[in-house]
This record gives sequence, C-alpha cells and structure tokens, in this order.
Amino acid sequence: MNQRAHTASAGTARVPAQSRSGEAAREAAGYTAAAAAVRGEHTHAERPIPQPRPAVQRASVRGQILDALRTALMSGELLPGEVYSAPALGERFGVSATPVREAMQQLALEGTVEVVPNRGFRVVERGARELAELAEVRALIEVPVMMRLARGVPAERWAALRPLAEESVRAAATGCRATYAEADMAFHRAVLGLAGNAQLVRVAEDLHRRAVPLRGGRADLMADAGEHAALLEALVAGELDRARALVSRHFADAG
Repeated sequence: MNQRAHTASAGTARVPAQSRSGEAAREAAGYTAAAAAVRGEHTHAERPIPQPRPAVQRASVRGQILDALRTALMSGELLPGEVYSAPALGERFGVSATPVREAMQQLALEGTVEVVPNRGFRVVERGARELAELAEVRALIEVPVMMRLARGVPAERWAALRPLAEESVRAAATGCRATYAEADMAFHRAVLGLAGNAQLVRVAEDLHRRAVPLRGGRADLMADAGEHAALLEALVAGELDRARALVSRHFADAG
C-alpha cells in the first residue's frame, strides 16, 4: 500500500468515526421526528396546529339557530299547525339550511315540532287536554321533590333563589312568553338543582319545553311568576303546608 493510500485509510479509520457517530445521531433524530410526524405527534420543531374553526363555528351557529327557533315558537312567530321548510327558515335567519335542519331535528326530539317528509317541519299544536296532562306529569315529578327539599334545605339556601324569582316577575312584565319561559325554566332548574340529580333536572326541562302554552297574555304570566315569590317565602319560613298548596296550584294553573 502506498503512502497516499495509507493516509487515506488511516483518515478513514480515525475522523469518520466521529462523523459517522454524528450522522447516526442526526439520522436517529430525523427518524424519530419523522416517525412522530407519521403518528401525528407534536415535535418541538413544529408549530402547534390550531383546532379546526369551521366545526366550532358550525356548532355555534346551530346553537344560535336553535335558540332563535325556540324564541320564535314561544312568541308565536312560528304558528302551531304550520309547516316550515329548512331552506325558507335559513333564508329568514341568514344561514344555510343545514344548521336550521339540525336545530329542527333537535326540536323534533323535544316534541315541539314534527317532521313532515319532503316538506319540512310542522309546529306541534297542543290542545288543552294535552297541556293538562303535561302539567300533571310535571306535578308528579316536581312536587314530591320540592317537598322533600323543603324538609331538608335550610332557609338561607331558599332565600338565595329570590333573585331568580324576581327575574321571572320582570320577564313576565314584558309580556313576552319566550322571555318568561326562559326565566321560569331558570327558576325551576335552580329549585330542582338543590336535589343534586342532573337527570331529574334534564327530564323536568324537557317536560317544561313541551308544556309551555303558546297562547296567553301578560296577566297570565304575572300570575304565574307571582307564585314563584310566594312559594319561596313559604319555604324560607318553613311553612310546609302552605308551600305544598302553592306548588300544587302552580302546576294546576299551568295546565
């Protein structure tokens, strides 16, 4: 072997040993990053990927349309017995038919509207008998719970619900049934929430939405809201017999 060849051979034996070690480390790091990328993991060299905005916006739009439809139903803008199509309602609210259709399907599950194939959704028209039946079911669920709570919940916790009762009175004073329905539901939700049973609250709210009559004036709303305040005062005072009579009458009037 000549001197040049020997030098090259010796150099190859000494210097590239470190080089190969560095290259191996870099290749290993590159492989690890590539593997992480394939698995969908985040690496330090990457910029975090934000959550997909369209899905969030769509859910938000659907929720807003659902609230708007509930308001339109309770205020009488959407009439009982009438059929409304998703495209027409979408045009009215300035959105596509898709979030309207999804919101209407939720209302159908709640029993507020019913699907009419190839046409749209019909607003359910409830007669006096059906409203009375719904009020009876609500009473069977809520009255025993309220009376059980009346025997165990301290007066200060009942007193803490006064702002909700007062808000229901203010909502009733507007004469807007949709505004009052939300305040009424908030009051009942808070009362039943003292039981610590989320399923109970969910069932009661579903019945409440079904039982809201679409007709009635400001005087009816004011009378209903006044019963909230009277009920709370009886509960704060520990007057169980009076509380039972008030809550029973509250649901009887609702029917």
